[in-house]
Amino acid sequence: MKPFRNILNKNNIAYLFSCAIFFMIISCEEDLTKSKGKNNKNFPSQIINNANIIQRDSGFVTMRAKAPIIEKYELIDSPYTVAKKGVNILFYDKKKPKVPGTIKAKYAKFYDYKQFYEARGDVRITTNENEKFAMQSVFWDQRKKRIYTRDTVYVTMKDGSTLIGAHGMTAKDDFSEYVFYQNSGDFSTDKLSENKR
Repeated sequence: MKPFRNILNKNNIAYLFSCAIFFMIISCEEDLTKSKGKNNKNFPSQIINNANIIQRDSGFVTMRAKAPIIEKYELIDSPYTVAKKGVNILFYDKKKPKVPGTIKAKYAKFYDYKQFYEARGDVRITTNENEKFAMQSVFWDQRKKRIYTRDTVYVTMKDGSTLIGAHGMTAKDDFSEYVFYQNSGDFSTDKLSENKR
């Protein structure tokens, strides 16, 4: 009888050991499937160093952009492109193709599907009419052809007069029209009388 007890005890131990291994394997598999569902896809699919991008429309150069680094995030639901180390853009108008406007910023982001741009950090815009805008952030809705900001905007017109929009502005994306909020400034009386006519 004693040998039978030893066999029974050895079988029990072997059975318990195999059950423990089985449950450990199953629990490990469950953890792996849970972690696979939470994989982070928000990493750049493309990285461009010393980027020099030219955009054309029917052969006409509409924009030239330079940036130290551009990263494209394409593997997520709302793809975007970002220039974390700043951007310098020249934009061209068919009316004045030889005189580009400029946009400079310390950070820029473009949302592909929305066709929406944002620029932040010492944003400087100079139009092809030599009007200069300075602000901390600006947003461009390309579909609506509107540019706006809620930051204080400092404007220097080509005649040297200045304007401050304390609570931002909205404008057409070609800067042919703009509206400032709670503005103040230094205008020449000749310019004011011309606007009233």
